[in-house]
Amino acid sequence: MVMDLAGQVVTWQKTHGRNDLPWQNTRDPYRVWLSEVMLQQTQVATVLDYFPRFLDRFPTVASLAAAHLDEVLGLWSGLGYYSRARNLHQCAVDVVGLHGGRFPATAQLLQSLPGIGRSTAAAIASLCFAERVAILDGNVKRVLTRVCGFDADLANAANERRLWDLATQLLPNRDLQHAMPRYTQGVMDLGATVCTAKKPDCSVCPLAQSCVARAQAQPERYPVKTRKLKRSSQSIWLLWAQTGDASVWLSKRPTPGVWAGLYCFPLFDNREALEAAVPAGFHSALLDTPAFTHVLTHKDLHLHPVQVEMPSSAMALSEGGWLAADAWPRLGLPAPVRKLLLQA
Repeated sequence: MVMDLAGQVVTWQKTHGRNDLPWQNTRDPYRVWLSEVMLQQTQVATVLDYFPRFLDRFPTVASLAAAHLDEVLGLWSGLGYYSRARNLHQCAVDVVGLHGGRFPATAQLLQSLPGIGRSTAAAIASLCFAERVAILDGNVKRVLTRVCGFDADLANAANERRLWDLATQLLPNRDLQHAMPRYTQGVMDLGATVCTAKKPDCSVCPLAQSCVARAQAQPERYPVKTRKLKRSSQSIWLLWAQTGDASVWLSKRPTPGVWAGLYCFPLFDNREALEAAVPAGFHSALLDTPAFTHVLTHKDLHLHPVQVEMPSSAMALSEGGWLAADAWPRLGLPAPVRKLLLQA
């Protein structure tokens, strides 16, 4: 085991870590929680755009809890992984309703809230309340498996638990009020800026002298995880119906399913089904626009938008409604639907 890994990380973070991100240098659990949720599966550069807008509209957990879910999804549009936004809203509701508007101070209690898993709970508890508890997001897994030469396959749940135990053993033991927030931030910073997935910069790493992967000259071998995601694909036809005054027909997607809870064009498995949903007098007005592929985590969506202009009274679908040009931008829309509407 690396001698005083925690101390080296803490010292490095003070002068070389990231210290100017808007969710840093605070022990406000609301801001830390919001950033942690946004940063799941999303690049820092993207979150830097969304984070201040969320805080401007929802400066407190109480204001977020009081908001309508549609408004939250509207602000979230473009970040993807919309279950995060739904959980974010429900978590705020629970913090207010069950905890008096205060986030619990322990990782164990934090995990009882919607959308907060073990690593996110630990990040909040360690950064805000200095609890001695380990995080294990993708960046931290990479750092610890490389430094310690941990080559067990993380596709195996038992090996994942072993890495959690190791991460806990490596935590600071002294001056936790100072060391825990700095260490947690530092080990995340190392993974994000130095110990990167490809071409890590070992020359500036504070743990280089002790790093097993560096000694082996094969850092990109770690972490080991053999199970691969099985990708699938789906073709979808979108009915892009609009009126002469630019109102568009949108319906709320069911949960669960693709784009659950978002407002979307009506979706069909083929063009024939789409055409059958349009009154016969408008079939000749259907215009096929260029198809394109939208990539989700496990699936490629091959999208085929079909435009049609019709009077508002002609729509025969029972699900959905006409939304004016100044109304739909505030709703939660799938990224490709929003893009199509903005380009129209």
